[in-house]
Amino acid sequence: MTRWLRVFFVGGVIAYRGLFNWIRPAMYIPTMLGSPLFQLIFFTKLGQYAHAQSRDFYVVGNSVQVCAMSSLYGMTMSVANERWFGTLGPLLASPANRAAVFLGRGLPVLANGLLVSAFTFGAGVLLLGFRPGLGALPALALILVITVASCTGLGMLLGSIGLRAKDVFFASNLAYFLMLLFCGVNIPLDVLPSWMSLVGRCLPLTHGIAAARDVAAGAPLSQVAGLVWTEAGVAAAYALAGFVSFRWLEHASRRSAVLDTY
Repeated sequence: MTRWLRVFFVGGVIAYRGLFNWIRPAMYIPTMLGSPLFQLIFFTKLGQYAHAQSRDFYVVGNSVQVCAMSSLYGMTMSVANERWFGTLGPLLASPANRAAVFLGRGLPVLANGLLVSAFTFGAGVLLLGFRPGLGALPALALILVITVASCTGLGMLLGSIGLRAKDVFFASNLAYFLMLLFCGVNIPLDVLPSWMSLVGRCLPLTHGIAAARDVAAGAPLSQVAGLVWTEAGVAAAYALAGFVSFRWLEHASRRSAVLDTY
């Protein structure tokens, strides 16, 4: 068990530091903080100008959604970059527990997603006048953790596909912007066509954003428990699908000897 935890925690952090160059301030600030900040301001001001929804609707929706920048891109790259950098073969040749290796990659990604969303919420408070009650903050934090985990689960699935796909980064870009449209971030689900609303309810973010909006408006956590549990179920489903895909594609790639081909 100690070895499993060491691979999970230490291995995940070392891999994250080795695979990303945005952890340097010169890359991290404009990439992981600047882009979410401008997204928040743009959609909030656009919505206020159009008198479509309240300010808090856009602040909460975008502050939660920007975690996908870390969770989708980061988790996809945590697996796919091993292939691009030529280190995937030695990694998979190691006897390390695959669940610890795979799930450990998601821990720094999850932490980064929480930081990005927390920063964006803070920007909403300082720049846009967003004022949730102090009593709502613990519930918002819990909802945010579960929602970021859900996005990370989808990133695990996309990253697993990167074991074989030639351009998995296109898929992660597409998923990011589709979630911006389908998950009720800036457009209420009941305004979308029924098929889009149905797809959105199967994706991460949707139920977490709805729960966060209700809590920010003063609802107790017990009132949104169904939404929170649904988001947790989505997180578990995508993480499981990602790990199963990872194991299946690993074995298939061994048989066909295409681990490091593009």
